Order: sequence, then structure tokens, then C-alpha cells
Amino acid sequence: MNESDFTTPLNTYLKNIESEFSQIPGHRIDTLKLTGNWIVSSLKDKGSADLVFICTHNSRRSQFGQVWASTAARYYGIDNINGFSGGTESTAFHHAAVAAIQRAGFIVKGSRDQEENQKYILKSGPGTPGIIMFSKKYNDPENPAENFCAILVCSDADEACPLITGASLRISLPYEDPKAFDGSNLEIRKYDERCREIARDMFFAFHYVALSL
Repeated sequence: MNESDFTTPLNTYLKNIESEFSQIPGHRIDTLKLTGNWIVSSLKDKGSADLVFICTHNSRRSQFGQVWASTAARYYGIDNINGFSGGTESTAFHHAAVAAIQRAGFIVKGSRDQEENQKYILKSGPGTPGIIMFSKKYNDPENPAENFCAILVCSDADEACPLITGASLRISLPYEDPKAFDGSNLEIRKYDERCREIARDMFFAFHYVALSL
């Protein structure tokens, strides 16, 4: 890990994340290892690995998945990992999810070029490349069309998409939707919990990849 690739708040956020791996349920460990094995195989076969995180609206959980997979790969020094996300429909990167990412320590800038579906640029550190984030369908032209791992992070999308065209592997890894707490006094807490849970899972997967390479 190059600490200069991460802001001080993000370094603090990630400092003890490996100590939380014991909180991951056994069945999820198996799924994350399956994902890790695919990543290792893809890196060895073609030199890169594409991951597409999918939920219904591409507004919360799939966005978290894309951000944390890319961040975990950078943290463990694993090159040529490409994170993407999409939905069965497009809406917007929800402002409460964006706020959770900011609280975790990311630098977030909005391009403000779209009123309803604003594009954001996320950076883990001041000198790192930005990730352009916005809501889109999973088969958007900006996402890979073949030889990718599709990770379904919500049960609705999992049921709606029994087959993901072009995917080399389809993984079901559902998370509870923080949307249920929008506008409530639990909103910040629940979005932070979901953000942290997805971060923990992605860091476990890439820690496993790092040990396997």
C-alpha cells in the first residue's frame, strides 16, 4: 500500500478493516473467495479483471461496490482491476450514498453537467486518478460487454436478471438497501453501515486475491 494514494481520513477508515473480516458470515466468505478465484484466473489469463456491480437503480449499493472494489485493488497493489456498476434501470447516484462515501474519506467533486443524473468524480487521494461515477444500466456502452464478473448486490436485480449476457461469472451478493431509511433519523447511520459492510467484503476479496497471486 502506498499511503499517499489515500487521504488521511480514508487511511484512518481503512486502518483496521482487516480486523473486521471475522464479522463476515461464512456463506459470504465462500462467495467472496469464489469472486477472488475468478479475479486471479482472469488476471493470469488476460492480464486484467472487469467487475460489474449490479442493483436495480444503480444509485446506492452497486455504486458502493464499484468504489470499494477499485479502492481495495489499489490498497493491495493489484493492477489492472476495472470496476464498473449498473442497474436494471438508471436513476442517479443518490446524494445520501455520495455523502457516505465522503464521510469515509474520499474526495468527491460533482461535474454538475446533468441535473437529474449528475456525474461525480471520486478520488481516494489528491494524486490518484479520479473515478467518474453516475447511474446507468448494467449494459451501458461504458461497461464491458463480455468476459466480466457480474456481482448482483440486491435481491430484486438478482431475481430480475437470471442471465447476464456476456458475463463469465454471475455472483449473487445481496445487501440490505439503505433506501428504507431515507429521510429518517437513522439515514446517516444506515448508509454508513452499508458502505462499511461493502468495503469490508471487497477488502476481504482483494486481500484473498493478493495472497493467491
